[in-house]
Amino acid sequence: MKKLIWIGCLSYFVIGLAHVVLGSILPVLLQHYDRSYSAGGELIFSQFAGFLAGVLVSPLLNRRFGKRGGILIATGLLFSAEIAYAFLPPWGWMYVIAVAAGFGFGMIEAVIGTIIIAAVTEGTAVAMSRLEVLFGVGALLMPLAASPLIAAGQWRLAFLIVAAFSLLSLLFWAKSRFGPLDSALNERPARPDRAAAAGTTRRLSLPYKGKQWVVLGLFILFFFLYVGTEMSLVNFMPAIFIAKLGMSEAAAALTVTFFWLAMSAGRLFAGVIAEKISYRIYVLVSCFAALLLLIIFPFAGHRLAAFAIILLLGLFMSGIFSIALVFSSKLLPGAEESTPSIMIASGGIGGAVLPLLTGWSMDHLQIAQTSGLLAAFAALLFVLSVTAWRIG
Repeated sequence: MKKLIWIGCLSYFVIGLAHVVLGSILPVLLQHYDRSYSAGGELIFSQFAGFLAGVLVSPLLNRRFGKRGGILIATGLLFSAEIAYAFLPPWGWMYVIAVAAGFGFGMIEAVIGTIIIAAVTEGTAVAMSRLEVLFGVGALLMPLAASPLIAAGQWRLAFLIVAAFSLLSLLFWAKSRFGPLDSALNERPARPDRAAAAGTTRRLSLPYKGKQWVVLGLFILFFFLYVGTEMSLVNFMPAIFIAKLGMSEAAAALTVTFFWLAMSAGRLFAGVIAEKISYRIYVLVSCFAALLLLIIFPFAGHRLAAFAIILLLGLFMSGIFSIALVFSSKLLPGAEESTPSIMIASGGIGGAVLPLLTGWSMDHLQIAQTSGLLAAFAALLFVLSVTAWRIG
């Protein structure tokens, strides 16, 4: 089990790198192609459209190739996409590559998250938080590496960093053995006959009953808003700091590092704290703090104050995704196999749609209004967390 968790952590580290590599170099990437921030939003939309497809298709590929085979396919696709990014092909091809990259890390996240939630019966939040810590480490190291690369004019090498770690992860999954868990990872369910398949489809299509549908809808919207808000922040934070505070492109890239540094630190303790105070209270307090900080952010006129808000924002948002994922699964017993994929898919849609809206606002509205839009997202998230607190 420990080996599985640590290799899963490596994969989440790769996902963290892949999630933020575009945002880390977005201003110089758009300058290279002479494109607007709206086009940047469209590129991020394409990546998360691929992410959604990867999450939704993962059960099909898992049944055909096994969970290990599915992870190998997804990691290989991510590796190929990052190599293709580094060649800076014509802009139209960047959308295609973005879909492929998103598909890869979306499927990896869905499969590994499902494996951990199903396999770890005690301390589930701690195990998921451990994965999320490595996600955060990857997400903070990427902009830290991108900043000197931007300064040196070699920013395209950021894609090769992601490719290198993708290849390392691919080799670990291909060569490692997990003892008793190998059979579950390699299992390829036989195709049932038509009559049995029809019965199975009916059972799988309705894993929720009564009030569970309300809970499901609540968390679908919650993950849509949370991931969309987080991706809007990490992809447009450098651009916001450039426009708001006049920072250089290389220095602005470090804002994402500060955000993910706080995220990673918070995730070290998120699981333990959530287990002690309950999942619902943890999610409620975190969403409330995120709302307050995003309301204050437009009024931060000094770089030090703005960086302090970013650090606090990362700290309070650090455990929302993993704890809410476990929280939703615990509220929907009997659907542990489907709930994580549905929630991650919902987040993928939010991660595609809301950055598209944020990119449009960067071009057509003032920076303060864009910041207000992010606060509005957080306000809706808080309302949903209050509802989840009452249900839980």
